[in-house]
Amino acid sequence: MSQHGVGPRAVTRSVAFLTAGVLAVPALAGCGSEDPAGKPLAAPDIQPAGRDRIADGGTLRWAVDSVPDTLNTFQSDADATTTRVAQAVLPSMFRMNASGRPERNPAYLESAEVVETEPKQVVLYKLNQQAVWSDGREIGAADFAAQWRALSGKDTAYWTARNAGYDRIQKIERGDSALEVKVTFSRPYADWRSLFSPLYPKDVMGSPDSFNDGARKKLKVTAGPFSVKEVDREDDEITLARNPRWWGKPAKLSEIVLRTVPRDKRAAELAAGTLDVAEIDPSAARRITVAARPRSSSSPLMGPGADRSAADALRSWAVANGTDEDAADEETVARKKLRKAVTKYTRQQQALRGFEVRKSLEPAYTQLALNGAEGPLADERVRRAVARALDRKELAEAVLKPLGLPAVPVGSHLALSGQAAYADNSGALGGQDTKEAQALLADAGWVRGGPVKEQEKKKEGEKAAGAEGEKAGSAKEEPDDDGTYVVGEDNKAHGRQDPADHLAHDGKQYQQPAQGGAPGAYAPKGTAAPANREAVPLAKNGKALTLRFVLPSGPGSQTLRTVADRISRMLERVGIGTDISKVSDESYFKDHIASGQYDLALYSWPATAFPATDARPVYAKPVPAADGSLNVEQNYTRVGTDQVDQLFDEAVSTLDEGESRSLIRKADSRIWAAAGSIPLFQRPQLIAARKNLVNTGAFGFGTPVYEDMGFLRKGAKPAAGPSAKGSAAR
Repeated sequence: MSQHGVGPRAVTRSVAFLTAGVLAVPALAGCGSEDPAGKPLAAPDIQPAGRDRIADGGTLRWAVDSVPDTLNTFQSDADATTTRVAQAVLPSMFRMNASGRPERNPAYLESAEVVETEPKQVVLYKLNQQAVWSDGREIGAADFAAQWRALSGKDTAYWTARNAGYDRIQKIERGDSALEVKVTFSRPYADWRSLFSPLYPKDVMGSPDSFNDGARKKLKVTAGPFSVKEVDREDDEITLARNPRWWGKPAKLSEIVLRTVPRDKRAAELAAGTLDVAEIDPSAARRITVAARPRSSSSPLMGPGADRSAADALRSWAVANGTDEDAADEETVARKKLRKAVTKYTRQQQALRGFEVRKSLEPAYTQLALNGAEGPLADERVRRAVARALDRKELAEAVLKPLGLPAVPVGSHLALSGQAAYADNSGALGGQDTKEAQALLADAGWVRGGPVKEQEKKKEGEKAAGAEGEKAGSAKEEPDDDGTYVVGEDNKAHGRQDPADHLAHDGKQYQQPAQGGAPGAYAPKGTAAPANREAVPLAKNGKALTLRFVLPSGPGSQTLRTVADRISRMLERVGIGTDISKVSDESYFKDHIASGQYDLALYSWPATAFPATDARPVYAKPVPAADGSLNVEQNYTRVGTDQVDQLFDEAVSTLDEGESRSLIRKADSRIWAAAGSIPLFQRPQLIAARKNLVNTGAFGFGTPVYEDMGFLRKGAKPAAGPSAKGSAAR
């Protein structure tokens, strides 16, 4: 989704439902008195503490995925770390609260409101009179105007990733004093609060050269509780230091060091004492949880040799002490290596007792994307059949229940529970229904037992053989890694191997049958299977109904692939085959998702507080470009309608917030009905943090407050309360 609060924001998705040629939309959720937005499913888990309990000084060492190529969040190669830096060092007029809604940032704004609607919309910003840039200059209208001109899209010399909202501004001028900024819009803009967050100084935005290159490697002028002290690309670190000109509450920490650490190395780095906080995967989370428990016979075995049985150990001893000298030498070396690994692991576990896992739900969700541009999924009935075959509750429980997080399927493409625009509109498509899925497929001409061409039969045979090989081997793979792909605020994919976006399952899905067992459990060789027409694949015009399911192949993607395996089995029950294709992480999004070379795929979208603006590119109806190609913007499913586009246009152009929310919910109902993408579950957020580190951890929707982060004074205790425990916010 990571990257929330300031920085380039992301977007959300697609479009319509035809029955006998007529657009049919059921009654919207929430038309009664109860607010359908509800509450966030999980609270932040940041170990809150008052500033008086926090020590003054200290360095926070924070693992990140990368040192970014740019510190300019409005450029296309910005990433999650770009956003994190911007949150700590730059002004943000509005930030996200714990419910994922924008709220005024008092450090920069005394007030901000629409003061005129006719003949034009005018927003008046009244700035905090103490707000200054780190060079001593007051923040003012000149900075707002420079950012508007850079991002308006009128000057193509600026290499901008997005212009939404800024292209609706007509002029910016000083108000009655230097502390007032008047922004006049050429067209009404509902999401005006999305603008100027972050706000860069005019030194960065004032010219194409400074915009394109000046802020890529450094930020000389800042205005946050921290400033950028150093960007060390050799050691892959960014050091943020206290800003001496910060007018707010002084930062408790002296420095924050953002260091690149691969996901699979983070547990070891935490144990080595070189990190204080890190986003982790489920396997690392289990290590930390187990380390904190008193040792007992009931504690789960983990680490090197944990899967060795007593018989394995006895066999190893026998070989090492046997008469075959070569085998004995080889086994002795292996035993020494194992003992060394066990000793190292045990020491790490002891060190990990100083950490705890803080967990919440990330402001992002995982979806199944269906490419509607060509092939069987170009038929809306087939897309809807795929959707009706899925048990979204089962998928959510498989991912979230083992982590102790609320396992609730996501009901909207455009917002998450607790956000203003949220409503569960999945009823526009309907829940899991095998008979309805089969009826839709039959109506589309796909029938069981139809003739299949010889090459299709051969392909099916090869696929079956390959699938058996995959299944046999998958039990040996690490089931706990994560390979979630997030389309982030920089409008591109991050190969984010995110904490458990996915499946903390028990690793037993494809275990081979145990030897022995109850009499009659296994049929004698040669026994014919009973006739089962349901197992016969669907076919049409001599071609079997098989969909290309493209997945990443990297070591951090096993859990993502496990989710796909569950989906494949659900589809198989209604006669839809899947041909799973594993591709490299580097090419997964660019060469397959963005280019449309897939039928089914899994990736994630971050939530946004401004869906009328941010979601439109994701669901806009693809249109032919001047060169004859199809311009899909971010609508990678290629499913869209004029009506959904119109609803977005109306939602972003009304200043009545209630009406805007209603229009967004109508658009979402039609997106569900079109079945171009199926939201599955909100992504887990697992953070390892030192036990004495406070106001830091799993932030959920909220924008971090960097000046309040720090380490407890000796003898001090964190505040009690549900947010300290990451409890469900119901």
